[in-house]
Amino acid sequence: MITASASGRRASFGFIFALALMNSVSFGIMIPILPNLIKEFTGGDTAAASEWNLVFGATWGLLQFVCGPILGLMADRWGRRPVLLISLFGLAVDFLFMAFAPSLWWLFLGRILNGMTAASFSTANAYLADVTPPTERAKVFGWMSSAFSFGFIFGPFIGGWLGEVDLRLPFIAAAALTFVNWLYGFLILPESLPVERRATRSEWRKANPLGSLALLRSQRGLLPLAGVGFLFQLAHVVLPTIFVLYLGYRYGWTPKVLGSIFLATGVSGVIVQTFLVGPVVKAVGERNAVLIGTLAGAVAFAWYGGAPTGSLYLVGIPVFAFTGLIMPGLQGLMTQRVAPQQQGQLQGANQSLMGLASIFGPVIFGETFAWSLRHQGFHVPGLAIYVASALMAAAFLLALATARRREPAVQAA
Repeated sequence: MITASASGRRASFGFIFALALMNSVSFGIMIPILPNLIKEFTGGDTAAASEWNLVFGATWGLLQFVCGPILGLMADRWGRRPVLLISLFGLAVDFLFMAFAPSLWWLFLGRILNGMTAASFSTANAYLADVTPPTERAKVFGWMSSAFSFGFIFGPFIGGWLGEVDLRLPFIAAAALTFVNWLYGFLILPESLPVERRATRSEWRKANPLGSLALLRSQRGLLPLAGVGFLFQLAHVVLPTIFVLYLGYRYGWTPKVLGSIFLATGVSGVIVQTFLVGPVVKAVGERNAVLIGTLAGAVAFAWYGGAPTGSLYLVGIPVFAFTGLIMPGLQGLMTQRVAPQQQGQLQGANQSLMGLASIFGPVIFGETFAWSLRHQGFHVPGLAIYVASALMAAAFLLALATARRREPAVQAA
């Protein structure tokens, strides 16, 4: 089995962290803007914008479900770097569609292209599994999650301020940043998977979503862990689906204010993911880290849904930050259960589950939010967020019942 030197691992992680950071910043730029752009196309109708947002999200998720396994197999067969470049190119084109779309249908077309190619974070996780020993993966996945939180800090903040100038300007900035990211990957990023460790053939029967999910049944304990991840991803979809509309409706926050709120949320998430994941996992193990994270998510979402004022809403932000323990703990447990040449397939299966969450989540949360606004007899704007809290509680119970501490890593044949 080929191993990398410690210095080589650090260099490789630096490359992939920088790529993930730029990608997440460009993605974060659009967070406070896209729902408002959709709302502009619907004549200012918040409920109608919520319904269109769910159509966009569900379509993106369906394409993720179908295409994620294909990209995962490609990453195992031909390496991580080509798949990352394909994904970044699709994201850049999607941002250009958003920047210049004359109608909702042009926005929709861009989302389709992005859904077919979006695999940057799942492929980056496979990349990290290639270059990191199993005992260090939870900590490294925590750092990787912090890259997303950094994007959540700076992206929405930049997007909110640029959106005050022009609603389309943030998308132009995001497209430019993503193109720079693509150039960085093309010119600098090394490949992490040596030829001798790649899959020797492409088993395309596993490229269908159900075939890829079969991997999750092949190792003991893998499917329940994937179930915890699915429930977390499903609950998490409430954020891009309704939060911009919800916070604007309930507290009257503008894009600039929302950018500042997301800044605070991102800072608290980075603190947890950068400084606490390693010590927490070392002290209590991956399983208990997942339990802490899912319980914190259930409490924080319940608080967000019920907070009567914007000031009280802010109290939930540091509690929500502890959801940053979930994915590092899960990834640490799951990547130890498959062989090196299956890491891409594992991440492809996880991508399919994320796709499923992105299919059902917008429908669940978007329709619930729209109904709660229109139903005068039961006017509870936070109802959809209470649903997210219940899903996180279910993830906690599933992890409590089934997740186990570290098992011996699967060795390549």
